[in-house]
Amino acid sequence: MATNSKKYQCTPEAAIKQRAAELGFDACGFAVAEAVDAEAQRRYEQWIAEGKHFTMAYAERYADVRNNPQLLLEGARTVISLALNYFPAVEQDADALQIARYAYGRDYHEVVRERLAQLAAYIAEGWGAECRVCVDTAPIREKYWAQRAGIGFVGRNNLLIIPGKGSFFFLGEVVTTLALQPDSPCQLHCGSCRRCVDACPGGALSADGSALDASRCLSCLLIEYRGEQLPEWVAEVKGNRLYGCDQCQLVCPHNALAQPTAVDDFAPRHDILSLTPAAVEAMTPAEFSRLFSHSAIKRVKLTGLKRNL
Repeated sequence: MATNSKKYQCTPEAAIKQRAAELGFDACGFAVAEAVDAEAQRRYEQWIAEGKHFTMAYAERYADVRNNPQLLLEGARTVISLALNYFPAVEQDADALQIARYAYGRDYHEVVRERLAQLAAYIAEGWGAECRVCVDTAPIREKYWAQRAGIGFVGRNNLLIIPGKGSFFFLGEVVTTLALQPDSPCQLHCGSCRRCVDACPGGALSADGSALDASRCLSCLLIEYRGEQLPEWVAEVKGNRLYGCDQCQLVCPHNALAQPTAVDDFAPRHDILSLTPAAVEAMTPAEFSRLFSHSAIKRVKLTGLKRNL
C-alpha cells in the first residue's frame, strides 16, 4: 500500500519506526505475517508434550492461532515487533525482599498496550489499515517474531536479547493488514556462553537453550504456580526472593550494557522495593489491593505473596 505523499515524506516503514521511537519504543522491526516455521512449531509442541510448561495450562490453548498470526487478524500482512526498556535506574538493596525488576513500577500490560494502541491508531489513520495490538496475553510467539523482525535473538535463558542493549525489555506487537517491507531476521546467538545455565538457581535451563523447565524456574514458581505450598527444594535456593527471579539476566554479559529506562511509569515504587517480612506477614487484603494497584504483582494475589514469604 503506498504512502500518502502529501502527509509523509518517507516510506511507511520509516514513518512507522519514527513514530514508534517517538512513543518511547527502543526497537521496532517488521516481519511477514505467516505461519511460524516448522522447526519452531515442533520445538514448542515438544515442550508442551514433555510437560515443561508445568502448570501454565494457557500455553496449551489456541495452538493454531499461536502458530499463525493471520488467525489473530483477518487479512494480516505484517507483524510489527516492538521493545520497551524497563531496566531500573535504582535497584533494591541486596538484603531486601527481592522483586523482579519488571515489576518495580506500573503494570507493563497497561503501559505497553497504551503505546501500542497509539501506534496502531497512527497506522490506521495514515494508511487505512486494520490493526490488532498484543501484549503478552495474546497467543502470539513474541520472541519468535522479535527475532524474525530483526530486533534481537533468543538466548539460552529463553529471553530475547537485543544486541548492545540486553534483555530487560518488554515486548509487544501490532499485527496489521498493512504490507511492509520485512527486516532481516537476527542471526546472532549466545555462542559458547552458558553463564545463565550455570547460574539458574533451580537448574531450569537446558545447556543448548532449547527449552526451559518451568517446574524448576523460580519466576514460574513464585508467580505462576498456584499451589498452597512451594516444592521443598525451593527453600534451599530461593534466598530472599519474594516475587520472580532475575538471576539469568543478571549474569548475562549483554546486560552489562543495559541503560536505565526513560519510561517514568517503570520508575521503582519505594513502598514496593522496601517491603519487609513483617509487613507482608501482616498485610490485609485491603492493603494488598492498595499497594499493588496497577502493579504486575497483583497477579500472585495476597495468598501467593505470603506463601512465597
